[in-house]
Amino acid sequence: MKNEVQTHMFSNRDLRKLLIPLALDQLLNSFMGTVDTLMVSNLGSSAISAVSLVDSINVLIVQAFFALAAGGTVICSQYMGCRDRKNATRSAKQLVFITLFLSLIVSVVCLVGNKAILRLIFGQVEESVMVNARQYFYITAISFPFIALYDDGASIFRSQENSRFPMTVSLLANVINIGLNYFFVWIVHFGVAGAAIATLISRAFSMITVLIALRNPKWKISLTHYFRIRPDWGQIKKILYVGIPSGIENSMFQFGKLAIQSSVSLMGTAAIAAQGMTNIIESLNGIMAIGVGIGLMTIVGECIGAGRKDEAIYYMKKLCIIAEIVLLAGCLLFFVLVRPITYFGGMEPESAKLCIFMVMCITIIKPIVWMFSFIPAYGFRAAGDVRFTMSVSVISMWLFRVTLATILARIFHMGPIAVWIGMFTDWTIRGIIFSFRFYSGKWLNHQVI
Repeated sequence: MKNEVQTHMFSNRDLRKLLIPLALDQLLNSFMGTVDTLMVSNLGSSAISAVSLVDSINVLIVQAFFALAAGGTVICSQYMGCRDRKNATRSAKQLVFITLFLSLIVSVVCLVGNKAILRLIFGQVEESVMVNARQYFYITAISFPFIALYDDGASIFRSQENSRFPMTVSLLANVINIGLNYFFVWIVHFGVAGAAIATLISRAFSMITVLIALRNPKWKISLTHYFRIRPDWGQIKKILYVGIPSGIENSMFQFGKLAIQSSVSLMGTAAIAAQGMTNIIESLNGIMAIGVGIGLMTIVGECIGAGRKDEAIYYMKKLCIIAEIVLLAGCLLFFVLVRPITYFGGMEPESAKLCIFMVMCITIIKPIVWMFSFIPAYGFRAAGDVRFTMSVSVISMWLFRVTLATILARIFHMGPIAVWIGMFTDWTIRGIIFSFRFYSGKWLNHQVI
């Protein structure tokens, strides 16, 4: 690897090659659900409400599998840091094996329990919303193994510092998704089912493309003979050591959102639509900064694998600064775009007004506290400090994001803004704790491989 400065493992050029495609990749991945929501928004509040409700479940599941893939990234990156390609390849194979097994189980459960799961989480929402939600949930559940295995393949590429190829696949998948959305929703009039079919086909394309590409022997980690992979419980245990706490953490975040969503669903269709669109915009304005955090996992993982803890500290600081700059730019951009988005999205005036107000609050608060509560945690996980981040994140989220938001919404009747007050408090508390953790150096006292 080229060194820009003798003491640093990654040059600025190396960082650009890794981080820019990663940030764009995260943005493109997030467009899948966003395109579905925008395409059905002109079909009425029932359609957009159904898609936004189901997406809150889908994100929970997809994030859990992304966390499992991230566990594979950490293991592979640490092996690559100490130049152990054999064990890096073994870990990659086991990641694919365990992900396929778990994703099939989750997909079957969601298909069989479609109606029961929706009723359990969202209660007695309007029947028109529930009918659309069941259609959308059923079809998207089929795609869970596809997106899970794509995440694996993308993570394996990133662990060998190749983030450009996953970005290219995401770009093509988004083009396919947009085209198919237009065809199924507006040409053949399949409604929300058409949006779900477009997502299903796009995710299948992504998975097939990335798994075929990994067969190429030119890669440092190359996977062949997928059907001959057998479980290696030693490697699976290492992946799950990182993946399970991260998965629990991500899943608890989404469970928290669902708990809050149950309160929002009682506020009426206008509030549901406003909250759904605000969630999308909030996800988009920070998604490229999350890409920087994901890149941090690869970088810190390699530093730890090479035994260079001082480098891990250096890159934690550097990438936190980069992430903050990216976040600020994203928040300002989407604040400018929120009015056109609500207008062209066909939102009703009451929903649009609520959405614009909440986005304004997010634009003010998020650049101040969000980075500290998210980006350092990626580096902690890469170093094996996964239980601490999980514990802090889960406790803070349930105490502040869920409990506080529920009290403000149900007792003080503050409306959807209660959700964001709870979230701002959660970000602030976690950011303070993670900052102390970083400067204590305790996150470096772990061993994964």
